[in-house]
Amino acid sequence: MKKLALLFLMLAFAGTSVYAQFTQPEMVAEWKRAKVYTKEYLDAMPADGYGFKPTPEIRSYAQQMLHLADANYFFISTASGRPNPLGTNSAEKTVAQTKEATTKAVMESYDFVITALEAMTPAQMQEKVKLEGFEVTKSGAFGKAFEHQTHHRGQCTIYLRLKGVTPPGEKLF
Repeated sequence: MKKLALLFLMLAFAGTSVYAQFTQPEMVAEWKRAKVYTKEYLDAMPADGYGFKPTPEIRSYAQQMLHLADANYFFISTASGRPNPLGTNSAEKTVAQTKEATTKAVMESYDFVITALEAMTPAQMQEKVKLEGFEVTKSGAFGKAFEHQTHHRGQCTIYLRLKGVTPPGEKLF
């Protein structure tokens, strides 16, 4: 009997969302916070560290940040239907890997995300789009973009530490 009760409890949880979904205004606030946080990371690395690679096989600090920008454009142009300002180009491959150029490109990608998100209605956020072969809501695509930028910003923590720089403190709120 206990096993049956446990099974029903597990099935009940399986049918519910175990994470909170952000409303559109909350998502805008989260992206604005992420932009400020990423800017702190961009500011923290000295100019001479933008070409730094911990090992030859991986991206430089600038490439990590520019890859983040490329993905912001990709995910959000897919979610919003707005044209990708880079077209078929890649910031990682075309932007000079200097502190100034990288910072400008990355901040512009956050502006693109925030502007697109502010223009979306709650109904549009629930529409479906194809993303990397998966069907997700537009809200879900914004969420995947957020996860991606967080992942790459987190990787940059190690680059900063290896250069002797203390990374920015956690910015949850």
